[in-house]
Amino acid sequence: MSELKPSPDIRGGDRQLPAKRPLDSQVILSQLMLPSDANPHGTIHGGFVMKLIDEAGGLASMRHARHPTVTVAMDSISFISPVRVGNVLTLHGSVNWVGETSIEVGIRVEAENPITGEITHTNSAFAVYVALDNQDKPCAVPPLILETDEDRRRWTDGEQRQAVRLQRRKK
Repeated sequence: MSELKPSPDIRGGDRQLPAKRPLDSQVILSQLMLPSDANPHGTIHGGFVMKLIDEAGGLASMRHARHPTVTVAMDSISFISPVRVGNVLTLHGSVNWVGETSIEVGIRVEAENPITGEITHTNSAFAVYVALDNQDKPCAVPPLILETDEDRRRWTDGEQRQAVRLQRRKK
């Protein structure tokens, strides 16, 4: 007797495109923080960290869509602790939710002291990107395969954030 496999949990996107897992488009970027990135206090400019967040999120969204993407929203960026000159900043980007043409990416930022090995969570952010076709018009994106409880939680949270974004847009 063969065992029945549960059907995959596939959500959002265009069902005519092959679905992808969050793991398929995850991004990890690391960069040494230099004095040229810092203010006079020896901490890294928040705007520089925001730029790196957008790069990590944009790359994850392009990997998912396999199209160019543009930033349409930076919902939230939390600055939890400072990043210092000499730290290695590592950004982890992962697709949380997808709509018809849009993709929400969660980005976690950590600073590592390369001498002591201490790692500090410095930032968290949620950014939304829209995929573009060859005429720079929004185009369909693949659905997302949710494999784990964490994937499903991130989807639900992203879906709620998207509802808030749409409500804000109406006002």
